[in-house]
Amino acid sequence: MFRLILLTMFLACALPCEWGTPATAFAASAPEPLNVVVTLPVLKDWVQQIGGSHVRVISLMTGYESEHTYSPKPSDLVAVRKAALLFEVGAGLEVWVSSLVKNAGNGSLRVVTTSKDIALIQDHPEPAGTTHSHQHGAGNPHVWLDPAAAATMVQHISDAIVAADPAYATDYRTNTATYLQALARVQEDTLARLRSLPNRAVIVHHPAWPYFARRYDLHIAGTIQTQPGGEPSARHLHTLIETMKRDHVRVIISEVQLNQKVPQLLARETGSRIAVLTTLPGGLPGTETYLDMLRYNVLQLAQALEQT
Repeated sequence: MFRLILLTMFLACALPCEWGTPATAFAASAPEPLNVVVTLPVLKDWVQQIGGSHVRVISLMTGYESEHTYSPKPSDLVAVRKAALLFEVGAGLEVWVSSLVKNAGNGSLRVVTTSKDIALIQDHPEPAGTTHSHQHGAGNPHVWLDPAAAATMVQHISDAIVAADPAYATDYRTNTATYLQALARVQEDTLARLRSLPNRAVIVHHPAWPYFARRYDLHIAGTIQTQPGGEPSARHLHTLIETMKRDHVRVIISEVQLNQKVPQLLARETGSRIAVLTTLPGGLPGTETYLDMLRYNVLQLAQALEQT
């Protein structure tokens, strides 16, 4: 009897069922997530917020490299070759993307420029006495630091994911609406945090902040590093110090990935404070998402301005 039971169990597992379908086929296999590649961590955050478990996303950059001079790795080529979508900021920020896509040879890949439809701020020449310039061909590309521009970028990402994977369109659109509501609340809260501060003039370490400054009504009185990777001249530093003293500029916005030596020098010479912010999620503890980063940057800046 025991042998008969064992034989029956073996046949039930090994033989096709009466409809001619193996028994294991009744376990529905989950569909593969949509493969997505992005250039920057901020875009990865938004893809994850919209796509959830339906997407698999890889960011080519960690956030500590220079977007302008980044050199793609062999693993980046593999990731792009497998992807259905590639999201970039555009506006001349990631000039290396086109050659990467060409070398990957992925004919079905769709490249989406998320800064589309956003009015770009043109870089302005530095005041007399400076020797460098940080000009971008199409305009300054750091659009995501304005939460209103970020909303446009999120919508571009959502539309592209829906088109690439319409089976989950309802989920994607619901996630997008929820996120945009949260973004609007954070924008309102952070605007209120800075609204009452009288002295709104700042010096910036790197020209990444014009969209942030415009949204939060800040005045950028000067820029330390006006060329990617370049060091300011002694003449330029002297001009900045004179400007800060004359116009009572008491806050320097620096960035976590930049060398703090020059901002510290300016702070000592002028009695100003340094607010170390981040342009990308994850750059500092407590900035793991875009919304966290926005809150952090505004809080740090508000505290520095209040203390002056």
